Amino acid sequence: MKFKMSRILEIRRNTAIMIVVIAALTGALAYSWTGARHVPIYVSAAAAAPNEAFQTGSFAPVVQKAMPAVVNISTTSKVKVQSPFGEDGGPFDDFFRQFFGGRVPQQPRERIAHALGSGVVVSPDGYILTNNHVVQGATDIKVSFASEKEIPAKVIGTDQASDLAVIKVDQKDLPTLPLGNSSTAQVGDIVLAIGNPFGLGQTVTMGIVSAKGRSGLGIEAVEDFIQTDAAINPGNSGGALINTRGELIGINTAIVGGQGGNVGIGFAIPANMARNVMDQLIKNGKVTRGFIGILPNPIAPGEEEAFGLKPGQKGVAISQVDPGTPGDKAGLKVGDVITAVNGTSVQDENSFRLQVAGYAPGTKIDLRIVRNGQEMTVPVVLGENKEYAKLLNRNGQGGGNDQNEGTASAMQGVQVDSISSDLQQRLNLPAKVTGVVVTDVAEGSAAAEAGLQEGDVIERVNHQKVASPSEFDAAVKAGGAKPVLLLVFRGDQRGGGVSRFIVVQNSSK
Repeated sequence: MKFKMSRILEIRRNTAIMIVVIAALTGALAYSWTGARHVPIYVSAAAAAPNEAFQTGSFAPVVQKAMPAVVNISTTSKVKVQSPFGEDGGPFDDFFRQFFGGRVPQQPRERIAHALGSGVVVSPDGYILTNNHVVQGATDIKVSFASEKEIPAKVIGTDQASDLAVIKVDQKDLPTLPLGNSSTAQVGDIVLAIGNPFGLGQTVTMGIVSAKGRSGLGIEAVEDFIQTDAAINPGNSGGALINTRGELIGINTAIVGGQGGNVGIGFAIPANMARNVMDQLIKNGKVTRGFIGILPNPIAPGEEEAFGLKPGQKGVAISQVDPGTPGDKAGLKVGDVITAVNGTSVQDENSFRLQVAGYAPGTKIDLRIVRNGQEMTVPVVLGENKEYAKLLNRNGQGGGNDQNEGTASAMQGVQVDSISSDLQQRLNLPAKVTGVVVTDVAEGSAAAEAGLQEGDVIERVNHQKVASPSEFDAAVKAGGAKPVLLLVFRGDQRGGGVSRFIVVQNSSK
């Protein structure tokens, strides 16, 4: 690999020299590799020199400047251990009392756990950025620098939603890593990951930016990851992902791997998000995010017509408005489609959540919405979401109760029934939920492919409320051959749940 990389760099260097000579003779437009992205420039006899790493064929100068600012973090925490026989011996208590002559061996109630991670020094006076999961629950935190000097640290603040934390050591004039602009990183850029994998000590690996804006992974409540193939392993968490200029563009956070090791898919929190969280933690000790109090629903390509949008138009549909929230007070309604926030287009569900969360509580924002095919602007004063992570992850579980009651409906492959007291109790449905219960969905039907499940409650059909099988049939037939837009409530085992939109294609009998 070393030989191949050296050879590749030599070829690039020779190629660059040839381009400069040709461009100097012809005055043509050429391209120069900057080490992070391709930037068009007009080359002259006094052209700027290529990135130092590509001139020398080594990233050593960049690494040598960055490594002193990346630290190893070791933590100690107390972990509660439950007896394998349940509390106080559980159902096996009497048996074991007899077996041990009336004395049951005491099971340890807690144990001391040790963990290792990484961190990045972001200020000369000792502030260090790392992952929340590296320091969460720790009773003792120690930071080791490149000099192997170990210093105790204290937690300044943590943010579980983004999995970021700031800790501090009592030191001055520490080496730091400059924070880069992660939004300018491009897929294909070369990056270096620095951390403490497997507790081996400072280690550097190289790769590229594999993708940007990764979300919906279920790793954190707030997700906008940079994906990289630079080797990241256990212990790298909280470490630095830097570009070839030595700028911090991400905090290494998670990996995808069957055995917990590197398989070429790692995720880092973008530096821009980390900067915002870090500033709030240092200033206030916590992170506050604006929220509206609605549940955004993604709109897949081809579903625009069902939501009253133009072909190709993007946005998120509102499938739930919580009473008393800023969205409710502003007059937002179920079925509205949000297409822009303060003039910035909404691309998908995750980008919308990140846009709103980026504003502080109390901020007034303007939402551009589409309601019944008409565009309008709705001002909303954001509230403070104190349960951000919980609200972002409240995905209901399917009923799956094999009811097989009810009758065939106008929607092919779907059987529905009214909400009886028996069904309401069996499905543990909240009293406020109205509609028809799905009692059977034929395998392979359009409804099944769209995600409709047994136990779901269909609240609306094409924005029209339905309260009985006959009303459901009439609403489905009224739509003709067009896709049917269903507002579906899916309950959970705790008696809660969420409402989501589902678009069923070609479903009318």
